[in-house]
Amino acid sequence: MELLQGADFWIGLIKIVWINIILSGDNAVVIAMAARSLPPAQQKKAVLFGSGAAVVLRIVLTVVAARLLALPYLQIVGGLLLLWIGLQLLSEEDEGDGEAKEYGSMMAAVRTILLADLVMSLDNVIAVAAAAQGNMVLLVLGLAISIPLVIFGSTLMIKLMERFPIVVMLGAALIGWVGGETIASDVSLREVLAANPWLLHAAAAAGAFFVVAVGRLLQRRAQAAAGR
Repeated sequence: MELLQGADFWIGLIKIVWINIILSGDNAVVIAMAARSLPPAQQKKAVLFGSGAAVVLRIVLTVVAARLLALPYLQIVGGLLLLWIGLQLLSEEDEGDGEAKEYGSMMAAVRTILLADLVMSLDNVIAVAAAAQGNMVLLVLGLAISIPLVIFGSTLMIKLMERFPIVVMLGAALIGWVGGETIASDVSLREVLAANPWLLHAAAAAGAFFVVAVGRLLQRRAQAAAGR
């Protein structure tokens, strides 16, 4: 019996880690985009603090996620917040003169990471909670193991963004896609979505297009203003 319980524990742990590997891709993109404009030393701090705090946030969310998702209009607000974050990350210019300015930028990056992860993790943590089956030790351990996975993914994404600028655009599009998908998934739109399931993908595509198009427009305006 003890052997069976032990096997169940390890199977549950593997499930949670695997779920986090699958579901943390978009979170790694947000972390990378938020940290990419910081100096290298601060990039590492932002990735570390942001990833660690995001996992702690997921543990807290797991307890209340099911109830939160039942609240109407919450995901609409969250989706709009993601679209705004996508615009900010795409249109922002590199700033930072002096240590105080850079430190403020790092704190802003960590706040952005937490806000985005709060919205993006609401539905994800339900899958993790189901795998944990009420075992809090299993839940905390599984999410803690996922921290280095998110950190590695974020660090890799930062390097790709520095080498291939198009990756920044793709990352912003992904955030917009998740934002549009989150809006369409709101409980208040459940009946509409059930009758028209294609609307979910349409809303996601619209979110991606909106972030990229408006973000590029804001970039051009900022560049034109800087050139004056």
